[in-house]
Amino acid sequence: MRFVLVFLFAFLIAAPTVSAADNLKLEGSFTQGGMATGRVAPGSNVRFLDRDVRVSKEGLFVIGFGRDFLNKAELEITSPDGKMTRRLVDIKKRTYKIQRISGLPKKMVSPGKKALERIRRENVWIGKVRSRNTETPWFSAGFIWPAIGPVSGVYGSQRILNGKPRRPHFGVDVAMPTGTPVVAPAAGMIALAKKDLYFTGGTIMIDHGHGVTSVLMHLSRVDAKVGDIVKAGDPVGAIGATGRATGPHLDWRVNWFNQRLDPQLLVPPMPKGKTK
Repeated sequence: MRFVLVFLFAFLIAAPTVSAADNLKLEGSFTQGGMATGRVAPGSNVRFLDRDVRVSKEGLFVIGFGRDFLNKAELEITSPDGKMTRRLVDIKKRTYKIQRISGLPKKMVSPGKKALERIRRENVWIGKVRSRNTETPWFSAGFIWPAIGPVSGVYGSQRILNGKPRRPHFGVDVAMPTGTPVVAPAAGMIALAKKDLYFTGGTIMIDHGHGVTSVLMHLSRVDAKVGDIVKAGDPVGAIGATGRATGPHLDWRVNWFNQRLDPQLLVPPMPKGKTK
């Protein structure tokens, strides 16, 4: 029996169908920074990027494509009867903006020895959350904007701080006054809640299941605690300018393990009408 492999691009832009023998269905954003969910026969095994991908009891799984992801990657599916099939996933290349930020204190651009020790310690905490592979597929209920306001920074942009090129920006920034409420962008479990990390200040990380995590940064207030179960829209904190920030804003990031994803590909366009 022949089945159809349907690739749905971002915001339901459909690509031509491809015949497949493994009952695989994928939908999502097949572009750098995108995330896709898939369904296979329950009991199947899935591998992607040399990783065993978690598959729910219903056959649901998720994969992600980082900022500089190659244009093709292989998805390997082993059905319950042991039959293995491979499919190439085509990923669209993107171009990114250059962002110049001047006036940052020197110590925040080039941290000293003591600060570097602190950064390494905090990176271990963050890395542990990003490596989680929780069974519950909270991500499948969808995402909303965690704050509403002007978008002041976009995913993938290359930041030049005080004239020195730095690593790309992996989130989307929403500029609103300090104290503006921040809500959970999707259901999940609070996996990290810190009031003062070196780079990100008040920081919350939410585990959405299957390796998908959100990071909410520069918060003036952290109202959630580790272990809390939240749903999309639940209050978790407030916008601020803590950590390395030039003004009050929310920096929202989404990861699939070590793949940095574009949050704007997961939500509708920013609602209009609410400004500073």
